[in-house]
Amino acid sequence: MSLNPLREFVVSLTRLVESGATEPRILEQGRELVGQLVAKDDWLPEAFAQPHPQYYQQYLLYADPQERFSVVSFVWGPGQKTPLHDHTVWGVVGVLRGRERERRFDHQADGSYREVEAGVLGAGGVTAVSPSIGDVHIVENALDDQVSISIHVYGGNIGRVSRHVFDAASGEARTFISGYASDVVPNLWS
Repeated sequence: MSLNPLREFVVSLTRLVESGATEPRILEQGRELVGQLVAKDDWLPEAFAQPHPQYYQQYLLYADPQERFSVVSFVWGPGQKTPLHDHTVWGVVGVLRGRERERRFDHQADGSYREVEAGVLGAGGVTAVSPSIGDVHIVENALDDQVSISIHVYGGNIGRVSRHVFDAASGEARTFISGYASDVVPNLWS
């Protein structure tokens, strides 16, 4: 196994971010870059692909030293899902292995959240989130009998970003910081 695809991705995304690209351009070109990264499932180290029996895992693969972006593998056991949540930063997500279901929500005038869109992405599929295009959703493993893995890229160090989970009926928000499931990152430069 070679980490070359991840290293090349990090270099390309760093160049894009350093170019002063606007968020729409980052999302557009970021989708292409993430699509290339998840097109082959032969580079993710096993240590960053391990499910937990009770809840999804969020493994940090790379954090830009200036916290302009982070790259994370999300590992979903059968039936695992997020609560309704936001990101507060842009993000691009590509499915590396398995399938993921995403349910997007809009904030209503009465304060509640209503589901407005749902879809399933298979391996190689890519989507984006951002406060400017919509970033409140629930994500879950669409497979009942196997692990799914997605690669998430966010416009900040997502494990340190203050975000929110929501009660859909009342709209009540609770602040959280997700952190990461491991204390190590892969050595991209070896």
